[in-house]
Amino acid sequence: MITAVLRKMGSRTPGWLVARLISIWPPYFGAGIKVVEISSDYRYIKVALKQVWYNRNYVGTQFGGSLYAMTDPFFMLMLINNLGQDYYVWDKGATIDFVSPGKTKVTVEFRIDEALIGKVLQETASGDKYIFDLPVQVVDAKGELVATVLKKLYVRKKKK
Repeated sequence: MITAVLRKMGSRTPGWLVARLISIWPPYFGAGIKVVEISSDYRYIKVALKQVWYNRNYVGTQFGGSLYAMTDPFFMLMLINNLGQDYYVWDKGATIDFVSPGKTKVTVEFRIDEALIGKVLQETASGDKYIFDLPVQVVDAKGELVATVLKKLYVRKKKK
């Protein structure tokens, strides 16, 4: 229900409201993932994950599934809100490279710019699908790299 309303409102939905709603969505709330900020133009999103007893793995560090989950839908959300209703945008795949153990709160910052949006519009103008990768880094409280995630996205202009 909530997601249907948010999709209809699109980029008119205030970022702060989307951040709060996503943060209480059961898979994120249960994992301890919190959306800290969404810019009004949906070109910047910051997500955080505190380390607590219920998201530690067997050796006491951040659970890898939670590290991946905190990166899952955000590039897709950003592109949907920047491209508009005339485009299909899907997460198509991802890879994660665990670099060092997450022992503290971790954060991820997602950014898209005008150049990326322009490239997507150019590649999809003829109605062809465009599949591309966007990297994002998970860092700890000291700013040290914990994981790198490569998100594969699919974009296609809808037929009229």
